[in-house]
Amino acid sequence: MIDLSNQTPFASGSNRHCYRHPSYPDRCLKVIRPDNIEARYQRQPALKKLLGKERLNDNLQEIEAHEQTVIQHLLTQGQDDVVWAHLPRFYGQTATAQGPANESEFLTNPEGGAAETFEHYLARAGFDETAQALAQEFTDWLQRTGILTRNLLPHNLVLGVRNEKLRLFLVDGLGAPLIPSLLSTSRNWRLHYIDRRIRRFYKRIEWETSGREEPWELSQKL
Repeated sequence: MIDLSNQTPFASGSNRHCYRHPSYPDRCLKVIRPDNIEARYQRQPALKKLLGKERLNDNLQEIEAHEQTVIQHLLTQGQDDVVWAHLPRFYGQTATAQGPANESEFLTNPEGGAAETFEHYLARAGFDETAQALAQEFTDWLQRTGILTRNLLPHNLVLGVRNEKLRLFLVDGLGAPLIPSLLSTSRNWRLHYIDRRIRRFYKRIEWETSGREEPWELSQKL
């Protein structure tokens, strides 16, 4: 069992802490923040509470997302490079003293440190030619593979280097809610779903680079 108590997370979200793996520096460990799950659960309406707390566990959702039909089909066909072209390689769950952790590839910047988030890049450089090319390559991959995601948010994407090539990687938000997942057996519906995610992604980029003058809830409407 891995003890992370003496380590500082290299990144933290509202629901998880991310640590560098102490034995494998090319991997990271995502650990749930149980206090936040409890707080989110208590804010749920009574009917949603009946669904339990597991649906609020990002690690369990991430495991399920990697089991989606398209990803499993591509892996079975030996197309690993296609699957991981814009996803960190995923190694399953690992026991730690802080609870079960999802273990995945640690994505780096050109200097070898933690990869910069797309949100941070946009705030620093704007939607410049580099960002445009990276976004286009990423969205082309989504349309080509049919891999399902939730809304594409710049803070859930990083600019990582693999094989000396810079590209966007989705580090959070893989998978789709239950109903869209069930409907995704229809190719036309799947493509429609992905197209909406991509269009909203570009609206989000525009919102983040134009000063966020109005609430995102109003800006995101298609």
